[in-house]
Amino acid sequence: MLTVQKYDLQLRLVKFSASIILNVNALNKSFASEHLTKQLIRSVTSAALNYGEAQSAESRRDFIHKMKICLKELRESQVNLQILSEAKLINDYDKFDKIIQECKELVAIFTTSIKTSNTK
Repeated sequence: MLTVQKYDLQLRLVKFSASIILNVNALNKSFASEHLTKQLIRSVTSAALNYGEAQSAESRRDFIHKMKICLKELRESQVNLQILSEAKLINDYDKFDKIIQECKELVAIFTTSIKTSNTK
């Protein structure tokens, strides 16, 4: 059962990264949006890639460290999405509402997972 949960979270991170990449055309074409978009793609894909690294961690401490990196990247993505929204750089809010919600949920999952791992 644990393997399925790990796989589902990895798949969820991959799908989240892909949704960002596939929906960047829903953003205004400006210097600011291009700058933020490039950084957003880096941070969301980093979270997915680091989660893959966490799955082969050499110790519990290493696992927690890598999970914290994932969380850090997800929080960066969350702030980036807030900036894009606040600066009205999003043309299609319907597409990005789902993306913003998924980011919030992933941050909550990683926060809980790290807390749980720290107490074991």
